[in-house]
Amino acid sequence: MQVMNPQSPPDIVVIGGSNMDLHARAHEQVVMGSSMSGSAGLSPGGVGRNVAENLARLGDSVALVSVVGDDPIGDEVISYTEDVGVDCTYVRRRADVRTGTYNAVLDSSGELVVAVADMAATDEFSPLVVEAARDMIKNARGVLVEGNIPVRTAEVAIDLAHDFDVPVGFDPVSVPKARRARDLIRADRELYLVTPNQAELAALTDLPAGTDAEIEKAVHSLHDRGVGVVWVRLGARGSVISYNDVYQELPAVPTDVVDVTGAGDAMLAAFTHELLREVDLVEAARFGHAAAALTCGTHDTVRMDLSESLVRELA
Repeated sequence: MQVMNPQSPPDIVVIGGSNMDLHARAHEQVVMGSSMSGSAGLSPGGVGRNVAENLARLGDSVALVSVVGDDPIGDEVISYTEDVGVDCTYVRRRADVRTGTYNAVLDSSGELVVAVADMAATDEFSPLVVEAARDMIKNARGVLVEGNIPVRTAEVAIDLAHDFDVPVGFDPVSVPKARRARDLIRADRELYLVTPNQAELAALTDLPAGTDAEIEKAVHSLHDRGVGVVWVRLGARGSVISYNDVYQELPAVPTDVVDVTGAGDAMLAAFTHELLREVDLVEAARFGHAAAALTCGTHDTVRMDLSESLVRELA
């Protein structure tokens, strides 16, 4: 794994949430309102932090801009994330909020049943945190912004990157966050990449996205609003990637699912890893699918043994 030289700017700056994840998986059929046997694990999480860790494990130079509480959980999140090779210089500590937690209950097949997220620190992620990282953003090759952070903060991050002519990718994260972030996508300010799932695509565009024809129409509406590359995740079916004159569906990589948590974060990180190497976008998406499959095959939010060679072998 690459250890970052603090004197050199990172290739990728990830701007997003950091928290601690608790995953509890039932060993029997889930019955709502009842207890059941199972297993549980604790690990650092947060969409932005997960993407940054995946990039570091793939060997990329990456920095994280985020907010955590000034508490023991925050200490652990930062320490762990730095240890895997992520520059956390611009992860701000705040004494007035708790470090976020994400508590997920999974069924016996590894699919999410319900989750409770306490994102107080991410909700208090102010534009000033991004402004402090201005010089680092200016010198990066790309910026990734995720939709858990406040819209105003995301707006500042995108504007800064745009001012410095740094390509920006945006992950809307969820349907409510996608709906909230509609105005971030504007024809007068190009976004290089947007990565919704099917439901988030509908929320971003205010168009139906239930059929293949509807998906294609919604995707092209994002292109009309200045998005260069649209990559729509379709779950077990795979994905659709659209850019220039290319519109292609790709199948998911078959895998035995243990836990789906973090698969989308690995997918985005692996895709970005390939973009840095100027790989064909369709092949980059295939690489992303392979990383997602490998992540689904473990209990880890970020697969501990993830590496470029491991993903390449499956892809």
